[in-house]
This record gives sequence, structure tokens and C-alpha cells, in this order.
Amino acid sequence: MYKLLKFNSRIWFLLGFLGCATLLAIGAYLQFIEEQEPCPLCISQRIAILLTGIVFLIAAVHNPGRTGIKVYSIIGALAALAGASISTRHVWLQHLPPEEVPECGPGLEYVFDNFPLSETIKLMLSGTGDCAQVSWTLLGLSIPEWTLIAFLMLALLSLMQIWNPENQ
Repeated sequence: MYKLLKFNSRIWFLLGFLGCATLLAIGAYLQFIEEQEPCPLCISQRIAILLTGIVFLIAAVHNPGRTGIKVYSIIGALAALAGASISTRHVWLQHLPPEEVPECGPGLEYVFDNFPLSETIKLMLSGTGDCAQVSWTLLGLSIPEWTLIAFLMLALLSLMQIWNPENQ
């Protein structure tokens, strides 16, 4: 069994990219097929997944040496951990008592059209009352909880490439 998992970092980075692409496809499915409208924090998490996936894709295509693998591993882990921090805030908002949930804000389209970029970014990273709603679960976990798990796994996959013996 262990021999099946002996891949060099190029393959692992490619698998990480495919994982990110799958997460984005699931998000698109939930939005366009299941009609689950994403909140500001959901969109921020998608951006973090996209950035993490781009780092993994560049690393897989570049196929760097040991130093490059370390650099890509750290950048990939940082991107995934940034996404994990957004997911953590989202999970926290979903577990607040109803009286402590922030008020719902205007729709993102309105915010993009009428607010400065700094306010839009603040809204996308802090969330609104919309972000506290749990509209879908799988095995008792909400979308942000699954996304948090995915980000932590992506960060771990990325960091593990620093010590991958197949790169020696």
C-alpha cells in the first residue's frame, strides 16, 4: 500500500490542484444547480481555494528542485491557511447564538457597485448575518466546516512536500 503513495512533489501538487478544482466545481454545483446563493465569506473562501489551486498548478507545471519545492510548499500552505482562517470565522458565525449574529447586509452586487473597495473587502472577510445561516449539511457538517477541513488538508499536503523522500 505504501508503494502506491510514493509520489514526487510534482504529482502531489497536481493532486492538490485537482482537489481545489473539485472544491470549486462543488461550489458551482451548489450555487447553480442546488440554488444555494453564496454569502460574502463563501465567496472569499472560493477565492482562497482558487489561489491555493493556482499555486499548486504552477508548482506541478514548474517541477522545481528542492529549494523551489520548499518555496511552493510554504506559499501553498499559507494560501490554504488564509482560507482556513476565513472558514474558521464562518464556522464561528454559524455557531453564534441568534441574538449575537450580525445584521444582514446588502447584496454583494450592490456593495461592489456602491462601496469603496476597502469596504467591500472588509465585508467579504468579516461576513454578515447571511453568513450565519446553515442551509446545507453533509454528515452533520455545514459547507464552511467541510471547507475548513479541506483547507487544513491542503495545507498539510503542501507542507508535507518539504519532507517528501521522493524528492531527494
